Parts: sequence; structure tokens; C-alpha cells
Amino acid sequence: MNIIIVIITSLSAERRHDFSLWLKNRNRRGDTKNHLLFNYLLKGEVDNLDVKIYGKPAKNAFHALCKRLQDNLLDFLATKSFESETSEELEVLKLIVVSRIFLEQKEYNVGYKTLAKAEKLAGFMDHYSLLNEVYHTKIQYAHCNPSLNLEEVFRASILNMESFQKDFKLNMAYAEIKEKMLTTDSLPVLDSIVEEAFKKFDVSISASLSYKSLYQLMNITSITAKLQRNYYRVTPFIEEAYTLVSAKKTLAYKHLYYHIGILQVMAMVNFRNKNFENSMFFVEKMDEQMKSNNGAYYRRFLGDLNTLKGLNYNYTGKHDKALEVLEKDTSGSLDIQLIKMMCLFQQKRYREAYQIIKKLHHSDVWYEKKVGWIWVLKKSILEILLLIELDQLDLVLLRIKSFRIKFKKKLYQIEENRVLTFLQLALAYYEDPKQVLLDSFKQKVEASFNWKANEKEDIYVMSFYAWLKSKMENKGLYETTLQLVSKN
Repeated sequence: MNIIIVIITSLSAERRHDFSLWLKNRNRRGDTKNHLLFNYLLKGEVDNLDVKIYGKPAKNAFHALCKRLQDNLLDFLATKSFESETSEELEVLKLIVVSRIFLEQKEYNVGYKTLAKAEKLAGFMDHYSLLNEVYHTKIQYAHCNPSLNLEEVFRASILNMESFQKDFKLNMAYAEIKEKMLTTDSLPVLDSIVEEAFKKFDVSISASLSYKSLYQLMNITSITAKLQRNYYRVTPFIEEAYTLVSAKKTLAYKHLYYHIGILQVMAMVNFRNKNFENSMFFVEKMDEQMKSNNGAYYRRFLGDLNTLKGLNYNYTGKHDKALEVLEKDTSGSLDIQLIKMMCLFQQKRYREAYQIIKKLHHSDVWYEKKVGWIWVLKKSILEILLLIELDQLDLVLLRIKSFRIKFKKKLYQIEENRVLTFLQLALAYYEDPKQVLLDSFKQKVEASFNWKANEKEDIYVMSFYAWLKSKMENKGLYETTLQLVSKN
């Protein structure tokens, strides 16, 4: 039943309504229970549904009913996707099939005209596999068309095959990089994984890459930057890829999912580089595109959208607006919970922030599998700082000890031992708050960190450091944070 709930949650309100009507029309008997089960799940009711539906315990019948509803949902989604997202591909396929029929019947003139339409439409979509079918047919019946320049067809076919191969190779590189990323946290190894995969599959950025492939290229680059906390380094590459995507703007509607994903990458890259105005520009475009096609991908990207809105509002002095967006979010995103906790912490609403942590009932291992160990790292640091502010000595000592055991090795692997130094200084402050105002403590702090230039330093690293800096300067945390991340 979990799969059914996940599918229903991903549907927009309009899609849910459409499915309800589709299911009613599909059901031949008036007493069919699948629609009743669907309505219960829409209301969030999940307990004792077999009794509610059948009037008595009926686990086997209920299991079969769940299976039918799941099949119904998958069938509905496949049908709708086929109708809305593959119409152009279907049109090209029809044209190719019809052209072959004409050519087989020796109606060469109309056959080649039909094939020309297929070629034009497939070329417009950068659909290299369909173009391959077009050229295959052209070459097969070339002897039937005296006006055809065979050498030109050969060249076009070879160029298309090269583009297809580039796309295919990038897809393989993408898969290999994603798989190997799961087994390493070492920055040198991470760099070599990407470099070796690109070299192995001969991957390079090119205008001939399809919309999907450009998205994959931007996505994998963004993921690498996230793990290395170095978005500044990849920005020129990301921007070059986006320039190529922008040149294919007529295809955006066709590749809506990838288009939204690309806008998300651009918004996040600009945010992490502290270009908040540019980031919000892409957030607004993302919001607009999410409403396209009857909001087909709205639920899928809602958490990402609200995450980006909340972050940009918070780091441009609009903390109230940030918290309003985060509070209203219905996506269930764990990133939202973490950012909400951070925003409350920066506003000295410590008890409210700590309540969020207390509601995170799963183990760190579970959260690491769900959203990655860096999320768990940030959550753990925030928890320690909150406990310091709430003056929970025993818990502070316990959490710091646990933190060192859990993260020390990984932090050294990614060359980010500054985190351990920061926590050591945080504990020193907690043991003697007055010492942070002394020049000797400030000098110790200055000597403890190797900072990058402002535009290159990670915004989250700066945010955590802002807490210590606010203590040393006896200023507000939020004010100190905004001053630190300001690019002026």
C-alpha cells in the first residue's frame, strides 16, 4: 500500500480528479471497491481499511484490492503520459511507417515527401534515434529517388549517429558516476571518478547533446559541487551548458521535467554562489514551469521550489517570508525541515527549532540513506548549537562525542576538518562564555581556520561560523550571518 500512497501523493489535485473519473468509467460493476479504497487513501485514512471496506477483517481480499488499485494507477499514469508527452514521437513514427508503406508500394514521390516531414519533425526535437530510422529508410530506397544526393544523406546520417553516440556515451558516464559516488566521500577520488568517466566515454559539452543529456551533465556537475562544497569552480561549466539549453528553448515544453530540473540546478548554483537575485530569477521561472501541463510535475518539485524560496528569502533579510513559505510547505521534504530549523535558530527561537529535531524519529542511518550524510551532518551541528543555547550540558557533551565518532573520518576524507575545529571552539565558548570576548580567543579563532575568498567560500560553512563570530562580537546571529554572506 505504500507504493499506492506515494503515487497518489505525487498526483496534482486535477490529476486525482481525472483518475477518479477514469476509474469510475473503467469499473463495470457498481460495487467495485477500488474507488472506495482510493477515496479513503485520499483522506489519509490507512488503518483497518479492510474492515471499513468489507465490513469485517479480510486481509487477503484487501491485499488483492490494493494490487488492483495500484495497477489502475500505473495504467492511468502510463495512458496520460502516452497521450501528453509522446504525441510528437508518435507523429514521427506514424510518418515513418506510412512512408515505408508508400515506398513498398512504389509510390516513391509521396513516400519521400512523407519521410521529409518525419525528418523535419524529428530534427526539431533532436530525436536522434528516430532520425536514424528516417535515414535508414532514405538510404534503403535511395535508388528510387534520382534527385536524392546520396553523399549528403550519408553525411547527415553519420552526423546524426555521432550525436546519438554522444548522448548514449553521456548516459553511460552519468550512470557510472552516480554509482561510484555512492561508495566514496574522498574529494580526490570524487574528482577522478568524474574525470575518468568523462575520459572513458569521451564526454564533452556540445550543442549536439540532447535536452535530456544537457540536464544530466548539469545535474551530475551540481551533485559533484555539492559534495565538494565548491559551486564556484563549476559555475562556468554550468553556465556554458545552460547557454546550450537556452538555444533549444523551443524544446522546453517537450522536455518539461528536464526543463524544471535545469531551472532548479541554476537556482541552486546561484544561491550557493550567493547570487541571490539571479537565484530568485530562476526560482520564479521554475515556479511558472511547474504549473505548466496542468501541474504534471508540481508535486514532484514542490519541496525543491519551497527550499529555494525559503533559502533565498532568508539570506536576503526576509526571514519572516522565508518561515511563512517553509511553514506552509506540504511536500514533506526533509530539506525543508532542516532549513526551517536553521531559520528559527538564527532568530533565537531555540525551543521551536529543537522541537523539529525531536520530531525526527528515525535513526541517522535512515536519514543518511534517504537524503545523504551531509544532511545528517548539518542536522547534528545544529542540534549541538541548539543544546548549547538551551544549556543542556550533558546532552552537549554526549552529542559532541557521538559526532566525532560518526563524522571525524568522513570530514578528513573531504578535507573539511574545520568542522571539528569549530565544534571544539563552540565547546570552549560553552564552558566559559566570557572568554570569546578576549583578544586571545579571537586570535586563536583566526589561526584555526583557513578561509577561502568570500565568493568561493561555502554559504553553509559561513552560516555556522556566523554563530561563533556573533558571540565574539556580541552581535545578533542573523545580522552577523547576513553580513558574512554579503558579496559587497
